[in-house]
Amino acid sequence: MSEQELRSQIADKEDEITRVEEEASKKEASAEKEIEDDFDDKINDTKSKLDVGEVDLKEATEKSKEWTKKMKKLIVEVAALKKKHVNLVKGKSKALNKKLDNILKEKKTKIKSYESDIKAIRKQLEKLEAEQIKAEQLKEQVN
Repeated sequence: MSEQELRSQIADKEDEITRVEEEASKKEASAEKEIEDDFDDKINDTKSKLDVGEVDLKEATEKSKEWTKKMKKLIVEVAALKKKHVNLVKGKSKALNKKLDNILKEKKTKIKSYESDIKAIRKQLEKLEAEQIKAEQLKEQVN
């Protein structure tokens, strides 16, 4: 293999690393959007319900004698909504972290493979260059 071909292979592998990094960046952005799409509406809906519930709970407490039944009902609803909200926020974070970890693992695996290829090609290049130098020295000795 010629020196130019080896250099070309190195450049191709380096281009692949760049492509993998760009692809991983796109996947990360896509993962964030996907997770937001899955969770944000639920979180906002739950947060809206929670906010309304908390306001109603305060009003019921102020009028406790005439609103006793409503107050008890809202206490349960608000607690359930708080728990749901917390769980959704935690779920979003866990899902995003898991997806980003998987993307990172995939990126590292691909890059490691390309770096190994580059190392092997560089060794071939060094060997070829050493052979060329040796050939030139022999040629000079003959002349």
